[in-house]
Amino acid sequence: MSLALRVIPCLDVHDGRVVKGVNFRNLRDAGDPVELAAEYAQAGADELVFLDISASVEGRATTYDVVRRTAETVFIPLCVGGGVRGVDDVDRLLRTGADKVGINTGAIARPQAINEIVERFGNQVLVLSLDARREPGQPSGFGVTTHGGRERAGLDAIAWVREACDRGVGEVLLNSMDADGTTDGFDLELIEAVKAVVDVPVIASGGAGEVHHFVAAAEAGADAVLAASVFHYQKLTIAAVKAGLAAAGVTVR
Repeated sequence: MSLALRVIPCLDVHDGRVVKGVNFRNLRDAGDPVELAAEYAQAGADELVFLDISASVEGRATTYDVVRRTAETVFIPLCVGGGVRGVDDVDRLLRTGADKVGINTGAIARPQAINEIVERFGNQVLVLSLDARREPGQPSGFGVTTHGGRERAGLDAIAWVREACDRGVGEVLLNSMDADGTTDGFDLELIEAVKAVVDVPVIASGGAGEVHHFVAAAEAGADAVLAASVFHYQKLTIAAVKAGLAAAGVTVR
């Protein structure tokens, strides 16, 4: 685990609005992304993740205008994903104000894109966004999904994350599609399985509902913890999560 665990709100954006559902379905409006980003920065968020969840499904680029306005408003690291396919997309997002860029479907379609992006910009800017789901037919028991979790990629999640790290990604955003939006807790088995094969930071995502869930993710090896609905709908605050982590002996910023 890294020196200090990061607490990261996630802004899932669809049609210019922050939304949240369960397993990326039955989406509810959660507000304006720029306003929420500013609130989270002020509340002590260590970073922000901005995901255009319909970009890959609709075959279009991330909403650059929203990214630009968010980057102009907040001064903590901003990771942006959704519809990223290669060097040109990363270049434009970095110029728009992103500090890091997440890639998922684009890397699965063409793994060499990872190598090209890292060679051009360095591994510190590239995050593998891994939407994993339990899939009994895969050797590890976990499969990879694409297009916002809607399609199976036919890949073993643990084998794929190992390959992506070998190709140079600097961080893994690990989202459990089974747990996403359920608020029943992070998939600790998935976190442990990924941490066993990579040596880059892992951001645990999917399932946060209570403070003790964040503590459990940290104990499973997560270097950062990410949540959306519990923050968007004020069930938990960033301060409460950090206090709970600190009380459990986890170093936080």
